[in-house]
Amino acid sequence: MDKKLERVSVFVDIQNIYYTVKQIYDCHFDYSRFMSEVTDGRQLIKAIAYAIDKGDEKQIKFQKIIENLGFEIKLKPFIKRSDGSRKGDWDVGITIDILDYAKQSDVIVLASGDGDFDLLAGKIREDYKIKIEVYGVQELTATSLIEKATKFIPIMGDLLLKQ
Repeated sequence: MDKKLERVSVFVDIQNIYYTVKQIYDCHFDYSRFMSEVTDGRQLIKAIAYAIDKGDEKQIKFQKIIENLGFEIKLKPFIKRSDGSRKGDWDVGITIDILDYAKQSDVIVLASGDGDFDLLAGKIREDYKIKIEVYGVQELTATSLIEKATKFIPIMGDLLLKQ
C-alpha cells in the first residue's frame, strides 16, 4: 500500500527574502534548491511568490524563472506617497492565501522573517492542526516567528546562490 504524500503549500515573501539574504550574505536566494527541498517527497498543492511590481526588465526575467519553478506570482504596485514614504508589502494577502490553502494542506511553508506572521503561524498550528515551516535568515528573522513555527529552517549554505 502506498504511503500518502504530505500535502504542502508554499508561500514566499520575495521582498523580505531578497533584502535579508542580500544584507547578511550579499548574494541571492536559490529558489530552485528551495523548491526542491520543500517539495521532496511531498505533493505540492500551491506555491505563490509575492512581489512588488517595479516593472523593470531584470524583475520580469526573475519572475519568469520563478514561474518556471512552479510558483504563481502575485504582484502589487510599488507606491510612493506624497510625503516621500514608500508602501509595498503583502502581509495581508499572504495571510489570506495561507488561511485559504491551510484547509487543503498538511504543511504550510512560509519563506519570510517578518514577525508580523507570528500570529498566523500560531493560528495554523493551533486551529488548523497542521505544520508550519518557516525559512528565514536567522539573524533577521523575528524570534516570535521562529518560536511559533513548527520548524525553523535558516537560509544558509545550499540555499544561497554565490556569485
